[in-house]
Amino acid sequence: MSEKKQKKADGKKTKDKKKRKNIWLWVLVILVIWWFNNYTLRVTKEEIVSGKVNETVRIAVLSDQHATRYGISNKTIFSAVDNAKPDIVFILGDMYTSGSEWELMHKPVDLAGDIVSAGYPVYCVTGEHDYDDRYVAELKKAGAKVLDYSGDTVEIKGSSFRIIGIDNVYYSPTFDLGNEYVLDDSSFNILLAHIPNYEKFADFGADLTLCADTHGEMAQLPFGAGPLYCSEKDVWLPKLLHKELDIYDKGFFDYDGGTMFITSGIGVYPVPVRFNNRPEAVIIDIRPKR
Repeated sequence: MSEKKQKKADGKKTKDKKKRKNIWLWVLVILVIWWFNNYTLRVTKEEIVSGKVNETVRIAVLSDQHATRYGISNKTIFSAVDNAKPDIVFILGDMYTSGSEWELMHKPVDLAGDIVSAGYPVYCVTGEHDYDDRYVAELKKAGAKVLDYSGDTVEIKGSSFRIIGIDNVYYSPTFDLGNEYVLDDSSFNILLAHIPNYEKFADFGADLTLCADTHGEMAQLPFGAGPLYCSEKDVWLPKLLHKELDIYDKGFFDYDGGTMFITSGIGVYPVPVRFNNRPEAVIIDIRPKR
């Protein structure tokens, strides 16, 4: 082979090698972005104001762990809660996936037990996955209070809090929480419900309604453009192409006299396709109105 041809062949090999290196670099970048979006925990900090509290009360909200062997660890979740030093912790359901073996079902029980042992009151509601009687019994044994159409009144920093929990996985057209409960005007009323139902909860009018279930619709578009897909309405790009629809994916949604907050949760069920919507532990400060 002539010297000229040899140089040309060597140049081609160098270019091919560089091209393969760039491809693997891009694969690595994509994998890191995917891992970061699906398996790192964000602490989301929010605040609301109420004339019903005398001092700032901090709550922590966890949901939708969908426990697996390789997901975000209990230690990481516990640290996020413990570092925030909340006054009370709410767990909103689907902490394991239905059909899981007992080891995975018990993982959120261990988490709740660790939080209780650290001195934080824990209140739970179940979702459509984690309603097994054995699981609920273990949660109670760990010291968590499981609310299944029941309520409790507690005093925190000199303010009264009325906590109501429901375990609906279906809402009939005639569903009306006003038939079950009367809100206490002298207390800050908190409703815990795994599955959101904005219209019905707005009619009920708790000061704060905490919900989960949507996972924030998993993939969120940048710049506040909303979810890529809305499972409830079965539409793509709902906030861009279907502005006539009310989309309740994640965050705060106000109503007369109160607000509903939906957390995007922790797990990646059914598949890890989160984007711009990392798993979260939520810390909400309820501040007094000045």
